[in-house]
Amino acid sequence: MQEEKLFRKDFVFIIIINFLVFLNHLAILATFPFYIEALGGSEAVAGMAVALFCVVSVVCRPFIGWMLDNGKRKMILAVGLLGMLLMPLGYLFLHTLVLAFVCRMVHGAALAFSNTSTATIATDSVPRSRFAEGMGIFGLATALATPPDCAKPRPAALATAVAPAIGLALMEKCGFSVLFLFGSLSIALALVLFFLLKAPNIAVEKKPLSLKGLFDKNAVPASLTAVVFMFTYGALENFAAKFAAEKGLPSGGLFFVIMAVTVLIMRMTAGKVTDRHGEGIFAYSCNIAMFAAFLLLGLFPNTVTYLLAAVLSGFGFGGLEPALQSMAVAIAPPEKRGSANSTFLCAYDIGIGLGGGIAGVLISG
Repeated sequence: MQEEKLFRKDFVFIIIINFLVFLNHLAILATFPFYIEALGGSEAVAGMAVALFCVVSVVCRPFIGWMLDNGKRKMILAVGLLGMLLMPLGYLFLHTLVLAFVCRMVHGAALAFSNTSTATIATDSVPRSRFAEGMGIFGLATALATPPDCAKPRPAALATAVAPAIGLALMEKCGFSVLFLFGSLSIALALVLFFLLKAPNIAVEKKPLSLKGLFDKNAVPASLTAVVFMFTYGALENFAAKFAAEKGLPSGGLFFVIMAVTVLIMRMTAGKVTDRHGEGIFAYSCNIAMFAAFLLLGLFPNTVTYLLAAVLSGFGFGGLEPALQSMAVAIAPPEKRGSANSTFLCAYDIGIGLGGGIAGVLISG
């Protein structure tokens, strides 16, 4: 039996748009603690900014899922991209903590609009028989940017892969103004591709807004697992670079480059395994890998364990996210993919927000 075609034109376009969305998001996420410090805030304040960013995303996502399930795929994406284009300019021109927090919360809403819609359009485009493989490749977008010369003694780099290492390198070499302009320009390019994108036509029945319609109960088990996993990952991605600097370890850039290579390998291989053998193999092994990475960093912080932890973290994140997303979304009918994606991504945001916020408080204490 011939395999269904995966790399159709519009699927490639939505992968690139997703990459540019996360390039904007993660470049600023990685540098935001330093930006808050430059404005006079503490690490606890930086952690609070992370938490608020994620709270706004979580509150918005169920309503975005409902709108997506009513057929407004491209309109929701357009709203999100416009917000992500404008918010870095807000950081650039509004130099107070209060206004930075306001822009950060709007940025969180824009991310929710953008990546809930890109994920839903991607799930519309992927053949059911290759779902985990397709979503793994879709998620691979943020692992494809290898930053130039980011391995410096100062903190540098983090990402769902490493795209924000570019942001940290820009911050160190050129300052925050260039960094924020870079974030806006990445979304300007995404908007060009947006106008070339033809989202699949999905026949849906208009649904009234209701509490039941905001969530997909079938996505809940995988989503709860994602909360726990992303709690630890949120702490890692927000403060690993600072941890490395304080402990005299190799730069955060090296850590996340190694992690990104591992994520890249996992995303290229794990989806096929999941489609053939189920999600359980990664649900267990990837959680164990992340647990081991934190034990190494917390109990034995030296260069060897630091680099081994990067490999384990990449294995954990690279394998578990597409497996969980497959569990949460693959069984959803077309008219429920928006709410299924929003349920899963809410869990993702809650985990990162709690992890980053609590880590900031613990570090300050």
